[in-house]
Amino acid sequence: MSSLAEKVAIVTGAARGIGRAIAEAFVAEGAKVALWDVLADEVAEAAGELGDSALGQVVDITETGQVKDAVALVLEKFGAIHILVNNAGITRDNLLMRMKDDDWDRVLDVNLKGMFICCREVSRPMGKNRWGRIINISSVVGLIGNPGQVNYAASKAGVVGLTKTLAKELSSRGITANVIAPGFIETQMTAELPPEMKDAYFKRIPLGRLGRPEEIADLAVFLASSKADYITGEVIAVDGGILLNTI
Repeated sequence: MSSLAEKVAIVTGAARGIGRAIAEAFVAEGAKVALWDVLADEVAEAAGELGDSALGQVVDITETGQVKDAVALVLEKFGAIHILVNNAGITRDNLLMRMKDDDWDRVLDVNLKGMFICCREVSRPMGKNRWGRIINISSVVGLIGNPGQVNYAASKAGVVGLTKTLAKELSSRGITANVIAPGFIETQMTAELPPEMKDAYFKRIPLGRLGRPEEIADLAVFLASSKADYITGEVIAVDGGILLNTI
């Protein structure tokens, strides 16, 4: 039997990159998956390729009403929610002295507030199941910082504190909460980084290559499965060894 058979998952930011890879891996392991994104055409395409096991939804996770409505639709279609992967995130990079208030606010809204809203709304049906998995995608940048990304780094550091608190609050309801902290992964977001930033990152990877979205998805499948029953509140880096260079 597949490791996620009979489970229902929500994956945010699922239209492309890491989120899409996670959604595909979950379906391959037997789960029903709701793919959430603001990119209407792309999320519809992604869900369509996954067939009847997938539901594509256009959701702005910073809007509580939209999240509530989307959760209700998932429950109506699939009957339960067991797994939430908070992957949606944006960047608006600049040095501190040049960063505008709106660049700070928007990144914190999507990367942290949106995650909080999704966790809050999904924790209720998970609590009724007395079983749940919350997997929040952070970044090694949230653990070590990065010049030009003060907003992004702050949001991703906040993900760690949020998740550790959830792990304590929700454990009595059978819900675990863990963080995956990717390093430099081949996605459209990282492809848009300035060349000098890419070069600086690449030189810091001991394994000498970029990561693949599928490598993040493999860990997400494990954390969502019964094999991870005794793991909660953890931060697991998938970074090719970048954190070794901070010691």
